[in-house]
Amino acid sequence: MMSCNRNNKDKQTRKIQKKLTAKDILGNPDYLAISYGGYRETTRDSQPLIKELKNDLKLLSAMGIKVLRTYNVQPNLPHAANLLEAITELKKEDQTFEMYVMLGAWIDCLNAWTDQPLNHDIESPNNASEIDRAVALANQYPDIVKVIAVGNEAMVKWATSYYVQPNIILKWVKHLQALKASDKLPKDLWITSSDDFASWGGADDFYKVEDLENIIKSVDYISMHSYPYHNTHYNPQFWGVPEVEYEHTELEKIDNAMKRAIEFSKKQYDSVSNYVKSLGVDKPIHIGETGWASTSNGFYGNGGSRATDEYKQGLYYKLMREWTDKEGISCFYFEAFNEKWKDAHNPEGSENHFGLFTIDGKAKYPIWDLVDKGVFRGLTRKGNTITKTYNGSIKKLLEEVLVPPSKHEIMNR
Repeated sequence: MMSCNRNNKDKQTRKIQKKLTAKDILGNPDYLAISYGGYRETTRDSQPLIKELKNDLKLLSAMGIKVLRTYNVQPNLPHAANLLEAITELKKEDQTFEMYVMLGAWIDCLNAWTDQPLNHDIESPNNASEIDRAVALANQYPDIVKVIAVGNEAMVKWATSYYVQPNIILKWVKHLQALKASDKLPKDLWITSSDDFASWGGADDFYKVEDLENIIKSVDYISMHSYPYHNTHYNPQFWGVPEVEYEHTELEKIDNAMKRAIEFSKKQYDSVSNYVKSLGVDKPIHIGETGWASTSNGFYGNGGSRATDEYKQGLYYKLMREWTDKEGISCFYFEAFNEKWKDAHNPEGSENHFGLFTIDGKAKYPIWDLVDKGVFRGLTRKGNTITKTYNGSIKKLLEEVLVPPSKHEIMNR
């Protein structure tokens, strides 16, 4: 048995030494992806320590996660740089440890996050140094950084506090591709932008401009976001229980609603795919973000769309992974751990509760089965062993689960 284990480890080490590229990793169901932020406090001023990041990485690796998405490399927020160092240390400690990163470079318009008037047609002067830092990290950690994403939801018009016009994203995508062409970045590094499906031409025609077409032709793949969760409030037609299901059990109504949520994402994916093909472009399309919150005291909670609980989160996670794995789509599921800085003044706000783990390391319903399998044995978060939420009682969990509104209710709001 020991000889068999050693042979398996040797095979794993040889595979890693082949220096896999983004092309090898993205779309490969053996390389599950997730969005990751390791923040534990109500402010990002409190940066997680490298040893804390390593604890998180061990948990994610135990789940089969091998690709992480980060969001910025801002100088006062060394989270991404520390994460890359944490991965490097783990690889030195264990030659079979494998983790790759889609490195985000945050892009803003002029005067974003200030009290000055916004100008969405002009970019922030901070963008250039943000790109430079991403380039430096990609060159410092070429064995880990496999993708640079220019901006996060930086083109979608509902990002009113910072969005930019597509020509700005195009400028930086072309800049990075030029660095690759001149051997100033690894040639097999993939460049993309990660944005809402609408920004990729999947919805309103006003997004379908020449600069977007050129972005699509310039990136190595398209990273699109899809959130049926948010659309249970903003675009809820798919969410309401139809009349033909009125006699169904409560769980049947919920299960069917979650299947419709996956179909909603599939339609958004297809809408982007169809637009890209209409341009004569054939490039991979992966899901850069999608997720389902487990708590909400706002639009998605008991007084709203009633979409929010761990049971629905579990169904969404399972169905999303099944679909994307089958179709060869990478899904950077949002997200690994709860982060309470996102809505620091509202602890029950949904943005704080998208994680598959709580901040203290409890495994939510979507991954209870992994606790049962013992994959987290010996691992901790914030000094806590990994246990199940609700003490593992499905009965207690279901006591808080509500059926979505009927279609009639939604239409008569």
